[in-house]
Amino acid sequence: MGKVEDKFQWRLKKGDAGNKHKGLKKIKPDYAEAEKQIKKAESDLDTMQFLYEGGRTDWVASAAFYAIYHSLLAVLFRLGYESRNQECTITVIEKLIMSKGITLEPKYITMIRNLQEGAEDAKSVREEMHILNKLVAPSHNALIKRGSVIM
Repeated sequence: MGKVEDKFQWRLKKGDAGNKHKGLKKIKPDYAEAEKQIKKAESDLDTMQFLYEGGRTDWVASAAFYAIYHSLLAVLFRLGYESRNQECTITVIEKLIMSKGITLEPKYITMIRNLQEGAEDAKSVREEMHILNKLVAPSHNALIKRGSVIM
């Protein structure tokens, strides 16, 4: 077995173990859930466009990643898979490309992984800024109050 096939089989075993956020589960094709995922992807695209037009480019990569991710989940639900996390989703898509189960150029896997990293990087920056704001805001507010008293 190849590396992708090994990862795929390992993820199926994890899914059979019943862990909520781990693994991959083989299910009956679920067209209704696939349609819900497409609606989420469309909403993510709208959000991405809104953020881009509003100059909030720090969030664009995250929105783009989730638009693609929900599209991939739709494919999996239509083919009878329930993915429990992002890495499982990408692994199954890789396997389906390799086995000709779907027609998608492998370069898109690289793009998805890069967006995933970009989304994680953006998330890390946002989290760090949030923490920094919590630490700085009290002293910043105190300085503003002092400044207004002096004026």
